[in-house]
Amino acid sequence: MTFSSAFAFYAPVFGALGAIFGSFLNVCIARWPKDESVVRPRSRCPGCGNGIAWHDNVPVLGWLMLRGRCRNCAMPISVQYPLIEAATAALWLGALWLLGPTVVAVRLAVVSTILLGVAVTDAQSYLIPDGFTLNGLGFTLLGAFVGLFIGEQLPFAGPWDAFLGACTGAGAITIIGWLGEVAMKKEAMGYGDATLMAFVGAMVGPVRALLCVFVGAALAATAFLLVVYPVGWLRARRSGVPFEPPLVPFGVFLAPAAVLTLLFGNALLGWYIQRMLG
Repeated sequence: MTFSSAFAFYAPVFGALGAIFGSFLNVCIARWPKDESVVRPRSRCPGCGNGIAWHDNVPVLGWLMLRGRCRNCAMPISVQYPLIEAATAALWLGALWLLGPTVVAVRLAVVSTILLGVAVTDAQSYLIPDGFTLNGLGFTLLGAFVGLFIGEQLPFAGPWDAFLGACTGAGAITIIGWLGEVAMKKEAMGYGDATLMAFVGAMVGPVRALLCVFVGAALAATAFLLVVYPVGWLRARRSGVPFEPPLVPFGVFLAPAAVLTLLFGNALLGWYIQRMLG
């Protein structure tokens, strides 16, 4: 079977699984920051309190068929729900495209889904729930042993490197947070950033964990200097109030940095070493 035919054969399965996981991800994004269960109660409209029927809960299609409103009370349903479902389906299809119909592709799809949840919750509430990071860490460590057993590991780290990477990632971000707190006289990194980097470090190993912090910082600095700071300054000037630089939810940038480092970190490190040597 050629690559294109294999992709066409498995794409509906990966796309459907991604949309289903995206639907559950919406529940996690809505409930975990509030310390609520993602199992009970079942999904219901926040306006009228009626449960959402299964046929209205079909990923993306349910929202489209309802035209973005509750069937019972016509309360608007956020467009975030179908966007998250579609984005997660795209992540699963992207994993299939990059790695083929393999176990490691499923691992990439799952960790990408978790990282999407991290980015969204951190952007919305400046929180990174343990439900994402600790479950992601456990899944990644288990995946490292499964990969060792079936001989299908790359681009993920092996078991020993996964353990070292978790320690390195959590330790590095904790030290950076402490230095930032000393410099700014206020909290610079939260507990969620440390558990996130433990999860990411287990994915990529110790060396790429440090690279991920650097890439995340570069993405954050670029976004802050080109978008966040200018927009905030203009809004403050128009409203006539003093401008205070906003807090940067670092998880928003660590999440994509983790995927980039996982997929391209070794190539980037090889390029850098080659340039340094000459």
